[in-house]
Amino acid sequence: MTGEEALAALQEAAALWSVGSVPATDVISAACDCLVAGVDSPSLRILAGISPASGGESDDLRRWLRDALVELSLAYYQEGSGEGEEAAVRVMARRLLAGTITPPDLTSWAYRYVTAKGSPIAHELVRLDGSYELAQFTDAEVTVLDAEVIAEARRLAESDPRPVGEAAS
Repeated sequence: MTGEEALAALQEAAALWSVGSVPATDVISAACDCLVAGVDSPSLRILAGISPASGGESDDLRRWLRDALVELSLAYYQEGSGEGEEAAVRVMARRLLAGTITPPDLTSWAYRYVTAKGSPIAHELVRLDGSYELAQFTDAEVTVLDAEVIAEARRLAESDPRPVGEAAS
């Protein structure tokens, strides 16, 4: 893994953690991967050294994550923030486009972690999740619905206003 790939993975893990989609250990692991890839900063070392023992890692992560991301010129998203929700939705949309998740995976994730009351950019995905749930589909109907989800994922990925590595204010 290159340093740039490791930084992108850390940014993604931090965004997903901010909405409760991944555990603190995923962010800690991504911090370790950065160090292995040659990326370094004082707070990153501390972040990577957080004990993954269940219970206190989230508190330690809250204490050091912001500093580590700022030192690396990455965006920090407060837990439950709208900016974090938008970033996480875009991460998941890119995963769909990369083929690592399916369209129903994306819509059910949006329904679970962002909800209809969350970031407006997820509203269409949440609505489409309801479409999967409402009826028994023929293969043709599922194919059409999948295509709608993929189109929405493309729109979200292409409309990302901030490239990876640009810090949030």
